[in-house]
Amino acid sequence: MRYLLLHPPRWRPDDVAPALETSRVEARPVGQPRDLAVGDDRPTVFLLDPESRSSFTVDIMRAFVDAGGAIVALGREGETDVPEGLPTELLAGFLMSPTTPRRLLVAIRAGFREAAARAETARARGEAGQRAREIGELTRIGVALGTERDLKTLLDLILTQARRITQSDAGSLYLVETSEQGVKRLRFRLAQTFSKPEAPFVEFTIPVDRGSLAGYCAVTGEPLVIDDAYFLPPDVEYTINRSFDERYGYRTKSMLVIPMKDHRDEIIGVLQLINRKRTLDAVLTTPADVERQVVPFSKRTVELVTALAGQAAVAIENSRLYEDIERLFEGFVLAAVHAIEQRDPTTYGHSGRVAGMTVSLAEVVDQTPDGHYRNVRFTREQVRELRYAALLHDFGKVGVREQVLVKAKKLYPPDLAFIRHRHAYIRRTAEREFWRKRTEFLEEHGKKGYAGFVTEIEAEHTKELQELDRFLEIVLKANEPTILPEGSFDELQSWGRRSYLGLDGATEPFLTPDEVRFLTIRKGSLDDAERLEIESHVTHTFQFLQRIPWTRELQQVPLIAYGHHEKLDGRGYPRRVTAEAIPIQTRIMTISDIYDALTAQDRPYKRAVPYERAIDIMAQEVKEGQLDAELFRLFIDGKVFERVAANAAGDAPPDP
Repeated sequence: MRYLLLHPPRWRPDDVAPALETSRVEARPVGQPRDLAVGDDRPTVFLLDPESRSSFTVDIMRAFVDAGGAIVALGREGETDVPEGLPTELLAGFLMSPTTPRRLLVAIRAGFREAAARAETARARGEAGQRAREIGELTRIGVALGTERDLKTLLDLILTQARRITQSDAGSLYLVETSEQGVKRLRFRLAQTFSKPEAPFVEFTIPVDRGSLAGYCAVTGEPLVIDDAYFLPPDVEYTINRSFDERYGYRTKSMLVIPMKDHRDEIIGVLQLINRKRTLDAVLTTPADVERQVVPFSKRTVELVTALAGQAAVAIENSRLYEDIERLFEGFVLAAVHAIEQRDPTTYGHSGRVAGMTVSLAEVVDQTPDGHYRNVRFTREQVRELRYAALLHDFGKVGVREQVLVKAKKLYPPDLAFIRHRHAYIRRTAEREFWRKRTEFLEEHGKKGYAGFVTEIEAEHTKELQELDRFLEIVLKANEPTILPEGSFDELQSWGRRSYLGLDGATEPFLTPDEVRFLTIRKGSLDDAERLEIESHVTHTFQFLQRIPWTRELQQVPLIAYGHHEKLDGRGYPRRVTAEAIPIQTRIMTISDIYDALTAQDRPYKRAVPYERAIDIMAQEVKEGQLDAELFRLFIDGKVFERVAANAAGDAPPDP
């Protein structure tokens, strides 16, 4: 059926009936200009008489033609051509007045042909535009899926977008997994119901078989399009589970179940959409809402969701691969930390605790509403980057000699043992000399005056032995390292100037110059050369970390770790850079590293200090301009050390 539109007063349906009696045409009057419209995608011609021209402006006629209609105009008596003011490009025909029924019929039929052509062009243009919008939408969704790496967020994005482009009220998503016994099953990972947002979600698994809709789809690899889930054909193998509907008063009607296939054409999951609606925001509260709003899934929606499911499958596989790579790298990092701690068991857990405090302090900085760092925010990738830098900040210790790395006292054990032997030798020499003197007195004088002589030399001998024991006591005391530079070594140095007769009769010092140098170390247990060797672990760490092909998100790990012993005033090491060259991530890690080094459990070369003493020591460094004052304040106010204490029992570095 085609439409012929007429406008009073000249034209009435009966007037044109003789000319159209052989055509399937419905003649319909147009009362007002606003009523001029194409009729239901069918060819429509508007017959415009001269008296109606003023009522129908050029804009109205142009809109009608653009929508696919055609206009046939009748001229006034005496008009031999299209008059000015009536655009020829809008006319399918022009009839001079008076006209005959045959000419009118020819003109109207020509108008119908042009209207049909215009309608087809408009339809094709509309379809092309719709396809372009759909392709653009799928491209946009694909980009969004490709950039999301968190699996949970990715699944939510997939289901949300699938529901949106199909105007579905609800949906669910299943992923294929393999049990320890090698049996494949579908895990119900996500559900969304627009009309029932209060419904809770509980994960469960179902077998991959033909008994359920999702299972059937996973087995066959073919989509299922169901117009009414409550009226399935009697010969199908699958059934619908109505437990959700019965529990929450829902009505599942139209359904689309699509397999998600990866690039190897293997099914990794199933996407299930429920109740396609005429209006996306409509809420299905009553059965009447369902009947009025829910429509079947069209062939085009199947094509769209199939394309989306393919993109989703690849995105899920990429997300899983990324997670596998992260787990692999995490294992490598933890193995590297374990290797460090195997070389120095006394520092076990240090890297993990530093990483925990570093991440916690970064979180405090990220949330601070005021202060110098109020605008600093860390992304998830930056936090991971910071955590890896903290975990690996001491890896360079593998390049330090083990005897230096684990040096607990100022003297190495063999050197202290040698001094002990020396002390024993000198002591025994003194005892031998004591008995020699007694023997010689008896040989020369007999027992006469012997008692007084013995009393005299015994007092001298006792005093000498006490001095020798004092010598060893001073050595042992001086051998203990201190945390801060303190102590006087005058008495020790005086023993270094004393000597004794060796086995060959040569004069030997009680303490060699090297022994005196080590024992008079004022801070810690290392001399300058050893300290430089220990400090070289920072450079070793940087050189090692630079060899790792870090991803773009983690490429700053080497630089962050490189500066963890630098100080803002330039008194750190190894580069002695100042504040402007030390990034905030490194400053955060430095505070965590110092606090743990001070408060960690007793080590052979130092005793742990209580929290209050550690804070005082660090506060002094802040006062001297070595540590970041604002970060130290946030460290204290945020009680970062208390956050990490909860994880200390397991010594496991937290994973953000």
